[in-house]
Amino acid sequence: MRADRQRRRLSIVVATVAAVSAGALTIVAAQGAGAQTGCEVDYDIVNEWASGFQANVSITAGEALDGWTVEWDFTEAVSDISAWNVADHSLDGSRFTASDAGWNGSIASGQTTEVFGFTAAGTAGGITGATVNGVLCDGEQPTDPDPTDPDPTDPDPEPTDPAPEGTPVEQHGQLHVCGTAMCGEHGEAVQLRGVSSMWLHWQTQPYAQNLSALEWMRDNWNIEVFRVAMGVEPEGAYLSEPDLWRSEVETVIDNAVATGVYVIVDFHAHEAHRHQAEAVAFFSDMAERYGHLPNVIWEPYNEPEIVSWSGQVKPYHEAVVAAIRAQDPDNIIVLGSPTWSQDVDVAAADPVAGTNLMYTLHFYSCTHDQYLRDKGDAAMNAGLALFVTEWGASHADGGLDGLLCLDEAQRWIDWMDRHQISWTAWKLDVGEDSTNMLSEGAPVTGGWDDHLRGHAPFVVDNLP
Repeated sequence: MRADRQRRRLSIVVATVAAVSAGALTIVAAQGAGAQTGCEVDYDIVNEWASGFQANVSITAGEALDGWTVEWDFTEAVSDISAWNVADHSLDGSRFTASDAGWNGSIASGQTTEVFGFTAAGTAGGITGATVNGVLCDGEQPTDPDPTDPDPTDPDPEPTDPAPEGTPVEQHGQLHVCGTAMCGEHGEAVQLRGVSSMWLHWQTQPYAQNLSALEWMRDNWNIEVFRVAMGVEPEGAYLSEPDLWRSEVETVIDNAVATGVYVIVDFHAHEAHRHQAEAVAFFSDMAERYGHLPNVIWEPYNEPEIVSWSGQVKPYHEAVVAAIRAQDPDNIIVLGSPTWSQDVDVAAADPVAGTNLMYTLHFYSCTHDQYLRDKGDAAMNAGLALFVTEWGASHADGGLDGLLCLDEAQRWIDWMDRHQISWTAWKLDVGEDSTNMLSEGAPVTGGWDDHLRGHAPFVVDNLP
């Protein structure tokens, strides 16, 4: 699903004359009427919000290009640019410069290629004084297309097959936020309960990606939602191997569709605001391909640490939410807050604008008690909808000491039930931590009745 987009096209005519002397090729701006057309650049505003915008840039080459550097001046005040698919970019006053990333530098004559994208703070406006590879471009005027013309880049929505009969998605369908709660497509209040994967790249076995395991959990534990925690920053995680882990997340989504359960796509990071460009690119891609599915719930920032909500986390969320909404106008997005997703009351004082937005609250019952529930109550009283996407009946380190605090965990369960707050428990893996739910030898495909350990029996007892 894609929202209507505003496009501003900048046609750049780059005239070139090749002068060959002593083996050197010099490109100069031609002035004559017989000059060759160089290229056309699309400066495509794909989304705008109160404090910024997102744009994609495409080049249509007249003469073949083997590497490019684009420069222009913004007509409006712009700052804090975060770009992707470029080797380098800079903003000096109003002058912006970006260069190819190597793999996207070659553009054949007559070929149109979307070469990079960016988010920025400020007003989108237009651009002027543009150059490509140092050649001044003439006649650049941003124009809006005829609003009656369809956007040729917008594909028809993917057809959605019905969810399997009797499954959570078949029962509740498209979810939405209703006040401070979650509701199904028929208006009924919904409380989803399920489990979270381990950081994908640290799993001892690929439990999260196994279709039979997910089906077994649905039929034996009655899970309604599964959270796929895609690690981002550690060595070997998404930033190191993006294609691998994107593919693994796709497998989990496909399995959720096949089994009729909901799936939370979790960008499992502690400093995601430092990787905003990568997050925007990831969620833009995933939302374009999977945003038509009622199964999908987006979680762009697992646990911000001790950072500013209004100065760092909220602007990040605004950029990623805008990227998702450009492709997927309605699936729920769950937003993290500072102090490891505990400061929901702080977020409530300055919330992100938008629809179908929820906020995650994380707790570990040996560490967090009534004071954190009070913060949750304050956030709900201010109008926020909460979703506990991660919790454990342990200390906040996940239970390295093996201890459980089940009495306090029950108080949390009672509080979530009272407010119909959905949850996913941490974590489906083997290990000594008290939040590792499976014992040594647990098969990848499910059948874990004799392999429950740590807080797993308590979690399973509290599933629907």
